[in-house]
Amino acid sequence: MGVSVAVSTAGGTVGRASVLAVDAGNSKTDVAVIGADGSVLGTARGGGFQPPVVGIEAAVDVLAAAVAEAASAAGLPQRDLVGHVSACLANADLPVEERELAEAVQARGWGRTTEVRNDTFAILRAGLPSGAEPRGVAVVCGAGINCVGMLPDGRTARFPAIGRISGDWGGGSGLAEEALWFAARAEDGRGEPTELVRTLPGHFGLGSMYELIEALHLGHIPFTRRHELTPVLFATSAAGDAVAHSVVDRLAEEVVVLAAVALGKLGLLDEEVPVLLGGSVLAARHPQLDDRIAELLAARAPKAVIGVVTAPPVLGAALLGLDQVGAGAEAHARLGAHYA
Repeated sequence: MGVSVAVSTAGGTVGRASVLAVDAGNSKTDVAVIGADGSVLGTARGGGFQPPVVGIEAAVDVLAAAVAEAASAAGLPQRDLVGHVSACLANADLPVEERELAEAVQARGWGRTTEVRNDTFAILRAGLPSGAEPRGVAVVCGAGINCVGMLPDGRTARFPAIGRISGDWGGGSGLAEEALWFAARAEDGRGEPTELVRTLPGHFGLGSMYELIEALHLGHIPFTRRHELTPVLFATSAAGDAVAHSVVDRLAEEVVVLAAVALGKLGLLDEEVPVLLGGSVLAARHPQLDDRIAELLAARAPKAVIGVVTAPPVLGAALLGLDQVGAGAEAHARLGAHYA
């Protein structure tokens, strides 16, 4: 499922603290200290986790600040804080990255054992009933796109999910770029007509795609604002634009192929199993996208049950931690009720 490391400690952890749950994305980090009975003893929110940008140690420093705040809220020491650290981290896309990050987190001394997983596993576990076995598949579409699956015996299905070089298409950033591509070609005559030539620049108060291209190229509109065009794409599609509609349909196809391949790897294609959708794009519940995903998945995995995850991913990290320490159903239920 992930990479685990452990160390021996001379002392014992504080008895009532069992799990340190960490969900760290590119833009924010959530931390929760969980008691052995599933109670939430302290929480904190920190900055984004970006080891490819700042390096592993500096990225873990961001986690450390949030951990210190959560430990203080729980009235506990920062070292030897819990028995187990369950960290679901963005940019832990490859086993080698999980291993490096697990070692870096373990070196901070927050718990006796540490397990690091990709943050998509947190979405999957958060979407399952709190007392359920970890069995199902999740597809996450936020800034990027990813898919994981897991079984109670520890087997997983996953993808590298590091961009086009690993075969990925989709995610909010990718959809915005695709919309810009079609709109640029429509305006200069290389492509078919689409209302995107008006709706995309119009979002920024501009009158043409040329103006938008210039503003993006020269940095007058920051690169980070491109994600604002993804909702514009969906609105243009909903208004009946054929080109925008085709992009939304392609995303549905990508979501379903990811889910179907993961289900197939785990031998679940013909079983009743949850397929959970998460991330800002899928959680927005765009009717065209939802309907097309349901239609296509029914053809590939007719018994699959689609769900949309709205619970915070840190819940998933915490539940995975309780799974790891062998907590009972009552602890799982208490934790789930806290985040309900």
